[in-house]
Amino acid sequence: MSVIELSDVSRAFTVRSREGFRRTKREVRAVDGLSFTVEPGEVVGYIGPNGAGKSTTIKMLTGILVPSGGTIRVAGVDPSRNRVQLAKRIGVVFGQRTTLWWDLPLKDSFAVLQKMYGVPPARHRANLATFVELLDLGDLLDVPVRQLSLGQRMRGDIAAALLHDPDIVYLDEPTIGLDVISKARLREFLAQINADRKTTVILTTHDLDDIEALCTRVMVIDHGRQIFDGTLPTLRASQQAPRTLVVDLATSLPPLQVPGATVTKVTGPRQHLTFPPTTSAAPLVAHIAATYPLVDLTVAEPTIESIITQLYTPPEAD
Repeated sequence: MSVIELSDVSRAFTVRSREGFRRTKREVRAVDGLSFTVEPGEVVGYIGPNGAGKSTTIKMLTGILVPSGGTIRVAGVDPSRNRVQLAKRIGVVFGQRTTLWWDLPLKDSFAVLQKMYGVPPARHRANLATFVELLDLGDLLDVPVRQLSLGQRMRGDIAAALLHDPDIVYLDEPTIGLDVISKARLREFLAQINADRKTTVILTTHDLDDIEALCTRVMVIDHGRQIFDGTLPTLRASQQAPRTLVVDLATSLPPLQVPGATVTKVTGPRQHLTFPPTTSAAPLVAHIAATYPLVDLTVAEPTIESIITQLYTPPEAD
């Protein structure tokens, strides 16, 4: 059975403004006719530009907001009507906010959460030991949360969201502001937790490296409407984004003349050539090797960032 079900869900807000001496109000639909299901153990990237409706969706899924229309079921219940019951089945991490107690040592925050969620002491100790090791929290347990760096606090927030064994975890920008090492550590941890415990993960992020590293499925929304739902390979194929040949020559040359490819960048002896995704790279490589002083060559697939950008770019009028 699906752990998350949305059917024709909408959420509208009233925006008030003043024009001279006149006050006006208008309705803005942050989410508009959204329908999807999520199966147990899926890791879903939920992405879109600012204002697309991502955070509004997460707030409805957790019961913080009530939908204006449609129905939502999470872990078999209506989130807004069963917030207390649902709280034990979900974990939430907001990248710019913390669920930890600011003035308490990290270990005391974890102890408070154990009491709040009623986690059996033995299970709490086992989970805590696992997360302390995987997230390298051992030296931080006695440190007040206010003294932790952003990366350290985020690791603490991730652990806090998982200590009560939730079925579903919502991660809203979990790697925002983190350095490369901290991001890599969090991604490895989340991948392992999903593999070991089959925890369902809904990830909203602007860091598309998070999506590539973690997600088996991607949903893209814009202006509250879903515009794509599928795998990363399907997303790439749907946009027909060009591939790139990165050619290293023995010497600097003018842009190469290669039938079926276009030079887009020249940096000394290195040249970048794009070609259609439906074209085989083999004849292009053969032509370059036979015609120019080739040292090395690689084929680069389109980045997810370029694909998302193309997805949001309207087609040019004829």
